[in-house]
Amino acid sequence: MKERLRAAVRFAAKHLAISALIAAASAVLVFGLWYPHPYSVIASGRELFALVISVDVVAGPLLSLIVYNPAKPRRELFRDIGAIALLQITALVYGLYSVAQARPVYLAFEGDRFRVVAVPDIETGRTERSLSWTGPRLIGVKLLDSSDPEVLRSIQLSIQGVHPAYRPERWVDYDSQRAQVIKEAKSLAVLKRRRPSDAGKIDEAVRDTKMPEDALGYLPLHSEHRSDWIVVVSLEDAKPVTFLPVDGWY
Repeated sequence: MKERLRAAVRFAAKHLAISALIAAASAVLVFGLWYPHPYSVIASGRELFALVISVDVVAGPLLSLIVYNPAKPRRELFRDIGAIALLQITALVYGLYSVAQARPVYLAFEGDRFRVVAVPDIETGRTERSLSWTGPRLIGVKLLDSSDPEVLRSIQLSIQGVHPAYRPERWVDYDSQRAQVIKEAKSLAVLKRRRPSDAGKIDEAVRDTKMPEDALGYLPLHSEHRSDWIVVVSLEDAKPVTFLPVDGWY
């Protein structure tokens, strides 16, 4: 019995090492392409990936520990280990598919904020655009004025959680809204006074941009998972230069 257990532990350890390598390679794919920083936090990529990998990395080696027995006939042993490997690969592929289908694809300027748009947020069947596999792309969102006959319906949809940024017919090129982004951008100096506990964090981020503070502004950032981040933008070209975990709403 002890010999069987020692052999099973050695085999399970090797299985765990291989599973960890596969998990690391999967992490490069997920966080290098689908959920680049800071979207791994803002769009809950870390939580989704951790759930997928924890089940896959733990379940495979644990099953190996249970079924491995060098006294088994070779064919039976190969069958058991093969079944575990197949189960583990299937779970990993399905898990990565689920993570991919929840990936963020747009960072949308929506009037007075930026909104992260993930695949599930987009109205089903309403876009012919190819959705990014390499991180969110910048877009603008056309808002309706009060005289537009569709404005009431638009408000009703927003109340239901279908925000303008989620509706492909409202998408416009970001370049067409750069002036509006600069106009709506708020002062970092004012934000530091309102959020004194975050002042050091903001100052450090400004230094990292190598731009003067008065050349930068910010807008609140909203996603389905978080609303306590900001996007820091250049007041020259409206380009996002960094993201910060600071509550920009007030």
